[in-house]
Amino acid sequence: MEAGELGGALLFLLAAAAAVSVAVSVGVVDFSRPLAANAGLDFQAAVSWLIGVLDGSSTAAADAYGAWVAVRAGLIAPVLQAAVWACLVMSVMLVVEAVYNSVVSLGVKAIGWRPEWWFKWEPLPGGGDDEEKGSADYPMVLVQIPMYNELEVYKLSIAAACELQWPKDRIVVQVLDDSTDPIAKNLVELECENWAKKGVNIKYVTRTSRKGFKAGALKKGMEWDYAMQSEYVAIFDADFQPESDFLLRTVPFLMHNPEVALVQARWSFVNGTRSLLTRVQKMFFDYHFKVEQEAGSATFAFFSFNGTAGVWRTKAINDAGGWKDRTTVEDMDLAVRATLKGWKFIYAGDIRVKSELPSTYKAYCRQQFRWSSGGGANLINLPEIGFSIFLCLCASYNLAFPGTTKYYPYLYLQALAFLLLGLNFTGTCVCCQ
Repeated sequence: MEAGELGGALLFLLAAAAAVSVAVSVGVVDFSRPLAANAGLDFQAAVSWLIGVLDGSSTAAADAYGAWVAVRAGLIAPVLQAAVWACLVMSVMLVVEAVYNSVVSLGVKAIGWRPEWWFKWEPLPGGGDDEEKGSADYPMVLVQIPMYNELEVYKLSIAAACELQWPKDRIVVQVLDDSTDPIAKNLVELECENWAKKGVNIKYVTRTSRKGFKAGALKKGMEWDYAMQSEYVAIFDADFQPESDFLLRTVPFLMHNPEVALVQARWSFVNGTRSLLTRVQKMFFDYHFKVEQEAGSATFAFFSFNGTAGVWRTKAINDAGGWKDRTTVEDMDLAVRATLKGWKFIYAGDIRVKSELPSTYKAYCRQQFRWSSGGGANLINLPEIGFSIFLCLCASYNLAFPGTTKYYPYLYLQALAFLLLGLNFTGTCVCCQ
């Protein structure tokens, strides 16, 4: 049974338990009587009672219906009205933000604004190939490539990273392979060995468990001595291929501006015009980069790291507390913590990194599900589900035999909360997987 089906079944059980509890509270079923007395309950009487609850025609049901009307008018309706107004206010805020970002983006394009206008940028000597001046003029750079069963693109991404223009003694390419497929694992390791034979300083790193997923892999990669000695960290997902001059164009921003923590490049797509689906995705990303990211960078406002195609200052990562595997949106999490520490970000829209968009609807849904809810969304936490059932039973018992305490509303809400936690329905999900 899938997580969605199990969740629906458990929610149905919760609703059924609540219905039984209400029936007990209004006297339709009495657990104080012998079981045979309840077993002899006439089905027509039960239906009549249900109809009475709905229209308030019966005496016992009229009391329940009157209580429901009072609760609905005094408690539920005001809460729903407040929720409607809150949604309206947030919708207006989103529209205002979109208009503001669009106006700023148009202004940026009109005047031809570039990050170099505000942040110092000077080219590095030698074009990245001067071995003699490498140790003196070029900082140590770590290039991280997190991977997970990447049979189709692992060669392209590793080759692109190994061909970056930078002195060989000042760069380390680190492949963080979390693959569970032994074939993919062996192929990636073999590719790393081939590049190592060509003189590239490349490291192949694996883990015994996938704790934290991508955030956990990045965190593990920063624990090595050579990683700690690197001043800057460039991160590329397995389906991204940077141009050879990527570091030459991004690292100078960090070298000459000590307050800058991140240089984010723009994504470009090799299959952006292949189909209607890829065209729509390209339009979405174009708006994100050309409008949202551009406006945020030009006005020195917050904009998030996109998880790939960016270069971080190692000191900023450590100052913000490093990568946290408590969340699957590790890019946003680190960006927020770094901003709160006073670090600045630069969006370099003229620097592009090639990638590939999902070309089928199924692949697109899988990507969106992975981005929105993370890899942990497919896990079912049995302790939370079991505790949810226990709380539901306690609430039903308290509703049937309240005595002097009436804790059942709180217990039902807690049961629902633990059920959602157990099924990992605490983030945004899409309808198909």
